[in-house]
Amino acid sequence: MSGRYGTSRKIVWCPGCGNFAILTAFKNALANLGLKPEKVVAVSGIGCHGRITDYLNVNGFHTIHGRVLPLATGIKLANPELVVVGFAGDGDAYAIGIGHLPHAARRNVDITYIVHDNMVFGLTTGQFTPTTPYGMRTRSSPRGTYEEPINPILFALSIGASFVARGFAGDVKHLTYLIEEAIKHRGFAFIDVLQPCVTFYNTYAYYRQRVYKLEDEGHDYTSSEEALRKAREWGDKIPIGIFYKASKPTFSDRKLKDKDPPVHVKPVNIAKLYKPFM
Repeated sequence: MSGRYGTSRKIVWCPGCGNFAILTAFKNALANLGLKPEKVVAVSGIGCHGRITDYLNVNGFHTIHGRVLPLATGIKLANPELVVVGFAGDGDAYAIGIGHLPHAARRNVDITYIVHDNMVFGLTTGQFTPTTPYGMRTRSSPRGTYEEPINPILFALSIGASFVARGFAGDVKHLTYLIEEAIKHRGFAFIDVLQPCVTFYNTYAYYRQRVYKLEDEGHDYTSSEEALRKAREWGDKIPIGIFYKASKPTFSDRKLKDKDPPVHVKPVNIAKLYKPFM
């Protein structure tokens, strides 16, 4: 069934890239949820991940660097009936685009945001990003980075995201489950995916030795305190799974109180719209 969500475009990612797993998991999730391709919109940013919209047989929009969230927000507010999923890289999401993340979370817009976190700028040949480990040597830090990396999970929790999860590209089945749960969640759903870059920072072996599933340890994702505690865990053990999930009104729920219908159901006078340009 997931084949209906693919295209005939040749995939040009490096063989073994973690993007393949994210693409597969997303298509599997759409199939498992029985979503019609015409009811899904995928928005991608700039980076290796950005090609994902070429490989998906759904509505797609490839936006400029760091602007996945504002575009995805606009699409969802214009037509709440659509399932809107944004894809971004760690450089795209946590550098130039990080200013949009708190606002998407506080508004609780009903969209899913999947970050392909490989900890390098892979498309531009391996420079460091906001999640690159301290001291790592890259094309732009030949003596090692001088900056501490941000913690995406801790950040998402601190800004009030109503669904916060972490996946691993080395476990497609588990990642599929996380994406399904994120899409089903009513509100802003954030997933940071540990996505190895086989060319500039191959972390498959590192993560496979350390990741464990939160659900296997009976983690209570309704507890913000427990989620914050698990978010700080990194090193010999790295948790993946749903850290936190809460139910609260979405932005559209609040907006509907003003009785103003969504843009896609409003009558449009085409002649009046084009008159100034005639």
